[in-house]
Amino acid sequence: MSIGEYFDFVLTRTEAMYNIVQYEGHGSFWLVFVIGILFGGIIQYARVDKFEKIAGFAMGKDTIIPKMLFLAIGITSIALYFEIEAGYASYHPKPIILQGLIIGGIIFGIGMAIMGKCPGTGPISIAEGRIDVLVGAFGGILGGWLFTKYYDDFFKPLMGHDYGKATLVSVSGDYATFFVFVFGVALILIAILIPKMELFDDTDLSLLEHDEKTGCSS
Repeated sequence: MSIGEYFDFVLTRTEAMYNIVQYEGHGSFWLVFVIGILFGGIIQYARVDKFEKIAGFAMGKDTIIPKMLFLAIGITSIALYFEIEAGYASYHPKPIILQGLIIGGIIFGIGMAIMGKCPGTGPISIAEGRIDVLVGAFGGILGGWLFTKYYDDFFKPLMGHDYGKATLVSVSGDYATFFVFVFGVALILIAILIPKMELFDDTDLSLLEHDEKTGCSS
């Protein structure tokens, strides 16, 4: 697959994604667009798109990110389950491929340590004008192209055994509602109980951002 063919493939898949969102009956494109804006606003308000927050989390000196993650996953786990039960949403779980997950997780962790961003916070940082993250985004596109081009010959054998698509709902059976609720509440409690630690406060971050823009150090 050439680079041109890959970009055609990406555009086709992107168009298909928009069509699924728009015509599947679970919400219009504009609703998803508004939700995306709200998501970006929350990320910026919590400052978890900042390299300093992610670096602080990696060093165990900043707990804002894990507190937000546990809280968000706990709330959305419960909300999404009842949305699906009511017919307002659907999800498509991926198969459990342990070997591929471990290798992919290591590569993802290395990339996140270098860039200080993840696929969720990266686009927000690009919108803020951070050129370093834009360079990383192009690297991600190149990596996706290489993965697609050499998947059958190189990457697929590395993935390992497929253990199927297991979810908490499918495993718990008739007790799904109870287990999902307990799981969600447990994560929310963990988010509340994690002690609040910040490597940099609002003043420190403001000074760092000023230094980045002016090219000087405080």
